[in-house]
Parts: sequence; C-alpha cells; structure tokens
Amino acid sequence: MTMDRPYILHMFTPGRQMSPFDVNMAADAGYQVLAPYCEVDLRNITALTQDAIFSRGPKGVTRTGLFIGGRDALLAADMLKAAGDAMFKPFVVSRMADPSGAYTTAAAMVACVESALQKQGSGLTGLKVLVMGGLGPVGRIAGVLAAQAGAQVSLSSRSGVDTAEEAAHETAERFGVTLHGVSGKNRELVRASLAEADVILACAAAGVQVIAAEDLPFAPRLRVAADVNAVAPEGVAGVGVMDDGKPIAGSQALGIGALAIGNVKYQTQHRLLVQMRESEKALSLGFAEAFATARAYLAERSAG
Repeated sequence: MTMDRPYILHMFTPGRQMSPFDVNMAADAGYQVLAPYCEVDLRNITALTQDAIFSRGPKGVTRTGLFIGGRDALLAADMLKAAGDAMFKPFVVSRMADPSGAYTTAAAMVACVESALQKQGSGLTGLKVLVMGGLGPVGRIAGVLAAQAGAQVSLSSRSGVDTAEEAAHETAERFGVTLHGVSGKNRELVRASLAEADVILACAAAGVQVIAAEDLPFAPRLRVAADVNAVAPEGVAGVGVMDDGKPIAGSQALGIGALAIGNVKYQTQHRLLVQMRESEKALSLGFAEAFATARAYLAERSAG
C-alpha cells in the first residue's frame, strides 16, 4: 500500500525565530510537517526553494508549500518573488508571504474600513487616508492597499517629515502607487493632518495612543477610524477593541477596533493557508490576495 505524501510547509524568516502564531496557523490549516528556517536572507531563497521542491516529484509538489515571514514588508515581497523565480515546471509549489502578519492584518484593516464606508454609501476612492504609525509593516501595506483602492494616502511618522517621506517614496516605488509622507512629531502637526483626513488607520506600536480625545474635534471630515492596537490605552481614543463600526463618542465617525480587525485577519490567514494546501495549481499569495480574501469573508458575513 502506498502512503500518501505528507503536506509539508517550509517556513522562511529573516529573523532569529519563526513566529509561533504562524506555526499554529499552518498546523490548524492542515499542514502535517512544519519546517522553520531562520536567519534566511534574499540570497538564500533560490537554493532553499529548489532544495525544497526537487526531492518530491510532480505529485509531491502539490503537497509542498513555502511560507515567508519576518518583519520587513518589502523584503518579504522580494523573497516571495525570488522563490517564484527559482521554480520551473513541473517543480512549482504554492507560496505565501505574511511578515509579522502584516499582509493579512493590513488586508483585514482596509477591508473592514471599506465595508464600513460602503454602509455609508461610498468606498475609498477619492478619500484622504491618514496612516498613523505608517512606517511599520502593517502601516506601509495598509497604505498601499488603500492607495490601490483609490484613496489619497499619507504615512505619518513621529520621526518627522523627512523620515516619513523617505519611507513613503520607497514603499510607493516598490509597489507602484502614490504615497505621501507627513510628520506626526508633535500634537500640532498631528492635528494639521487630522483636519484633512476622511479615514484614520492607526498602526502604531501596542500601547501607543496616536489620537487623544481632545484631538478628535480637529478631524471634522473623519468618517472611519480603525485601530490595530489591542493594548491599553487605545490607539484612537474612544475606539474600543471590540468595536465594529460603532460611532465614536464626540465624533460622527465610526470606529473599528483591534479585535474586530483581528478576527478578520485570522479568518483571512486561515483561508489563504487552506487554499494553498488544497490547490492543485501552484498559488502565489501576497497582500493583494489577502485583501481579496478579507473582502470575500466580510461579504459572506454580511450576506449571512
């Protein structure tokens, strides 16, 4: 009797350890063998990818996947492309990137905002989006997704306008969108940015409040504020972690909290990993596919 080949996921990270969160997610998606590789850089990807695929044969490759983690959203995209470039038929396997969960978190965040806006009768097209903590991996990718959806996006940094503009240019050039950099160095500058914002994406570090209650009156155009910070104090004052389109006190805007976004992020990552395992055709899954999956999940939830 021939035993079925196991489902193997090779997990690459530039960091010193693979994320336990991602290991758990991969196991729950049905992968039977999880093999982490740490301190992997772009130069290693071709050799590791080919080493992973050549031993399994055409039947085995359909049960083989690659996962790229780390903390750098741009490097992960480059590693995902390099892994694809290292393959050739019939040795082509599915691959997915989600550095620090940034791709699925950003996808969930922007999809939740879009869903809230649709209930108000619009989408992101033409709106001004301010990304607080915009230089981190979630902030950068959320900014790219919002720009791809038609928004005018500014990445805000407490390090000042030069740093913000450099990151915005680097990210925009890499992904073919337009992004602007603005300074969030002090309260006056933050309030100046808020005055123009239709949407706030709060992507700062855990426990950092980027918008205080007294700042909200300076955001008269604000329609939706989303916050991925689950650690007190909330990133945007008045947005609770469980809020899912709840009006923000002292504002006409709707708030979307970290756990509401986190639920969509979880569903998105799980679905992508299952798709990768089940597909007979090799898939390449980045933040665009994560966004499509998050949108689909929200549409199903709304219809159901």
